[in-house]
Amino acid sequence: MIDYINGVLVDIETRYVVLDHQGLGYQIYCPNPYQFSKQLDEKVKIYTYQHVREDLIRLFGFESKSERALFEKLLNVSGIGPKGALAILASGQPEHVVRAIEEEDEAFLVKFPGVGKKTARQIILDLKGKLDEFSPNLFNESTGLVSEKMTKVNKENTELEEALEALRALGYVEKELKKVRPKLEQEDMATDAYIKKALQLMLKF
Repeated sequence: MIDYINGVLVDIETRYVVLDHQGLGYQIYCPNPYQFSKQLDEKVKIYTYQHVREDLIRLFGFESKSERALFEKLLNVSGIGPKGALAILASGQPEHVVRAIEEEDEAFLVKFPGVGKKTARQIILDLKGKLDEFSPNLFNESTGLVSEKMTKVNKENTELEEALEALRALGYVEKELKKVRPKLEQEDMATDAYIKKALQLMLKF
């Protein structure tokens, strides 16, 4: 298994980043690729998980070991695949997910794409009482919501459009995005902040 990759961040797409390490470009799928926006063209360390299927080999990447460990825990739940686990972690607040599991808050869990009542119950059955290692202070504080004012308020909001496209890639549908778009349009943020804000809003509905 590749534990982590140190390299130059050369590209950010809606579902993955590309890390250049000694001339090799590693495509790494992340919960929120835009969380690395400030490090574009700079050297960055990403903790990885290598997922292997008969027809696919894919790298998933995370800011911290704890975030990766929770991703692995979620993969062990019946009905949760890599895409679903990424969507659950994309809000940048994994401690809220842990709290929902421990408190058996199914209503919170079913708000994630691909998680119905049956899967939410399975997550709780499989993981409750097994997440003591995931106390909030273990998670990287940089995953909190950070708002950035844009220098040109009236310019086309490409950051918002990129954020909405990333949310679609995670499995959120237009009906859900339409609910939060008006509030997002009132803000001037970086793409990663829009994604986190949108997820926080959707989890409140």
